Amino acid sequence: MKSEASSQSRRAIVLDTSAFVAGFDPFSLNIEQLTVPKVEVEIRINSMNKLRFKTALENGRVKIKAPTQLFINHVKVSSSQVGDSFKLSDTDIELLALALELKSTGFSPQIVSDDYSIQNVATQLGIEFLALATFGIKRLLEWIRYCPGCYKEYPANTSAKECQVCGTALKRKPRRTKKK
Repeated sequence: MKSEASSQSRRAIVLDTSAFVAGFDPFSLNIEQLTVPKVEVEIRINSMNKLRFKTALENGRVKIKAPTQLFINHVKVSSSQVGDSFKLSDTDIELLALALELKSTGFSPQIVSDDYSIQNVATQLGIEFLALATFGIKRLLEWIRYCPGCYKEYPANTSAKECQVCGTALKRKPRRTKKK
């Protein structure tokens, strides 16, 4: 019973902008809730979401914390490995880095986000996630980029936008799936 109580006290929720857009209520949970500074900027001014966010900040229910560069770099490497690096915004990277930093200090973080790229990289990093308005991903996706014209394949992290052989715009598709 004691380990269950200490486990509960070490849980933390990391909130993405999509959590507030989907109507997440920070007052519904009594555990540590954090987000990054860029989330506040992304929430539309004069909206109910902004009011809920500001109220949660003022009452200490949600704390804003920026992750360190070490964890940001780690997230960039992991997102590149699975092919989601070009789909993640700076805000997304900071959210993942904050969750990873919390994990390294003994917390059991859970990211609340409907963003599939965030969920995919979180799975790669061994971080739990919760989707509110979508079903969420079921398996880790590793992406490849390919040309739909000549079918030449490129690594997921290629900076090329067009096929080097025929000039067709590149697309992406999952290479393989792994269970979460």
